[in-house]
Amino acid sequence: MGNLERIVVLDWDFRVRNAALCLESFALRTILYLVKFDALRLCFGGIARGAACLAYYTARIAAPRLRGGTERLPILSQSKIYPDAHTALAGIVEDGMTIAVGGFGLCGIPESLITALRDSGKTSLTIASNNAGIDNYGLGLLLQTRQVRKMISSYVGENREFERQFLAGTLEVEFCPQGTLAERMRAGGAGIPGFYTRTGVGTSVAEGKEHREFDGHTHILERGIRADLALVKAWKGDAAGNLIYRKTARNFNPNAATCGRVTVAEVEILVEIGELDADQVHTPGIFVQRIVHNPAPEKRIEQRTTRKG
Repeated sequence: MGNLERIVVLDWDFRVRNAALCLESFALRTILYLVKFDALRLCFGGIARGAACLAYYTARIAAPRLRGGTERLPILSQSKIYPDAHTALAGIVEDGMTIAVGGFGLCGIPESLITALRDSGKTSLTIASNNAGIDNYGLGLLLQTRQVRKMISSYVGENREFERQFLAGTLEVEFCPQGTLAERMRAGGAGIPGFYTRTGVGTSVAEGKEHREFDGHTHILERGIRADLALVKAWKGDAAGNLIYRKTARNFNPNAATCGRVTVAEVEILVEIGELDADQVHTPGIFVQRIVHNPAPEKRIEQRTTRKG
């Protein structure tokens, strides 16, 4: 079983366990509502717990057979924290992958993860991101090494290599309006296969897409993005993978984090579980499989503007 499948299995086990706990809770609440006698509460409560446990462990035993494998990993047997970006991507990046990357220009990009992705040497990648950074930095590094086959983006500017490859026909580009791109990622993460929008009607964006009329207006069908891998950048995170983004660096990161089958997060501040205010968490840890601590990111400024004295 490969590392990518191991992560998916762990996530699947976690979901099964939660489903079993929900089943037990529902059964107990129903019994306690209907039965008024303490003795019967204990009796039926024990039966409910037993049934939930039996369903959970039966699912765990049957799951590998349904997938054609036998190897299992215990739930939460591995820490999500990896010592560096190269280690975090080891074994989960493959040729031809679709990868969602957070960031807007150079703001909120997973710097070290992008460098590690370049160093992996994997090619024919499809990258879904607002743009491709700039020359010599950000996703522009992957364009320089010709590792990207296709970009799903809303903006080409600020990157001459991106423009050059696009005009030369060596890089496939799927232009997507900015809001539509964000919604496609969000939809993919929410399990929504597609949605209709008025944005792009009558332009090249609408070519080849289904058109449908709602309330007297024409809409086009856009497909949700479900990426093989997502790379995101957060300001603060904990060991469970809960993430908090900071100001405009949030941008596409929350949506990208949910649409990846496997998500790797790069965080500036790493804290222990329980230290984050739950009301401040933007991305719950259930969406994040691997974490890299990068306390000193470079944070280049894409366009520096100063006031003349």
